[in-house]
Amino acid sequence: QVQLVESGGGLVQPGGSLRLSCTSSEFTLNDGAIGWFRQAPGKEREGVSCIRVSGGSTTYIDSVKGRFTISRDKVKNTVYLQMNSLKPEDPAIYYCAIRQFTPLCSPYVEQYDMWGQGPQVTVSS
Repeated sequence: QVQLVESGGGLVQPGGSLRLSCTSSEFTLNDGAIGWFRQAPGKEREGVSCIRVSGGSTTYIDSVKGRFTISRDKVKNTVYLQMNSLKPEDPAIYYCAIRQFTPLCSPYVEQYDMWGQGPQVTVSS
C-alpha cells in the first residue's frame, strides 16, 4: 500500500511561516495529482491546494491565495506546501493525498486514493 509521509507541522506565531512536506518511500510521485487538505476541529476536511505532478499546474482555495505555495521536487520525490503569513484561521491538521490514476486536481476528499497521517499546524501568539 502506498504510504504518504508528511512532516513540517508545528507551532508558529501569526504572520509566521511553515513548510509542509509530503513524500513516499514506496511510490514515485511522477504522475497523478497531489492535494493538500486541512481539517480543523468540528469542521469538514477542505482542499487547500493541489498540483498536477507531471505538468506542475496548481490550484488554491481563495483564502490561501498569495500566502501558500505548492511545489514538487521530483529528485527528492517530495511535494511541499509553503505557508506564509499564517493567520488564526489556518490552524488545522494538514493532510496530503494523492490521486494516482489521474493528473486532474479535485477538491473532493473521496476522489483521492491515499492519505498521509496529517501533521498539526498551530498558529498562536
